[in-house]
Amino acid sequence: MLATSALLAPYLDAVAALNPDGRLRHYPGSPLIIGHLLRRKDRVVACEAEPGAAGRLMAALRGDRRAKALAIDGWTAARAYVPPKERRGLVFVDPPFEEVADFQRLSDVLELAQRKWPTGIYMLWYPIKDRSAPDTLARQLSKRAARSILRCEIMRGPPRADGGLVGSGLIVVNPPFTLAPELNALMPMLCGLLSPDAWAKVDWLVSERSPAR
Repeated sequence: MLATSALLAPYLDAVAALNPDGRLRHYPGSPLIIGHLLRRKDRVVACEAEPGAAGRLMAALRGDRRAKALAIDGWTAARAYVPPKERRGLVFVDPPFEEVADFQRLSDVLELAQRKWPTGIYMLWYPIKDRSAPDTLARQLSKRAARSILRCEIMRGPPRADGGLVGSGLIVVNPPFTLAPELNALMPMLCGLLSPDAWAKVDWLVSERSPAR
């Protein structure tokens, strides 16, 4: 059985690095978490279109030679910077989802990027307010040419009448082979921390062992 403490340790180390006095005052967003996990030879390109947020992103990553922050729309960057020169790496997509159309854009941009770089690992985050948009995204992605697509969702409750956020999900295209068992080990513990009513699921939208479509 996988030890959840060992799986969480890199994440907790990233949080601790931003709070050196031991008091939890600051939370590292995804760029700083990724930056904390970079090896010496790795590099990251972080993109943000909103000017104020782009300035804060540049300030947060300043001083790390492995990191570059660009004031550019991430949808555009997915076309311009894929594939990376190393031909190995991760594309992490975290759109604002201010519009339902962002779900469709996510599917379209992934299709374009994957045609250019089919072996890349793509991680897509999305909010869950109802089942319609996430389930449509899952159906669209399951028709792509990827050999494997893993989905993980965590929910705090059923959809609400006011359309509020009730959960979030990750879809990972070409995931590392260890990811599914690691998520299965982590999700019960995270649900227990989040809420007594929380639940999670980890499933394959496409598996290399699946029959041909």
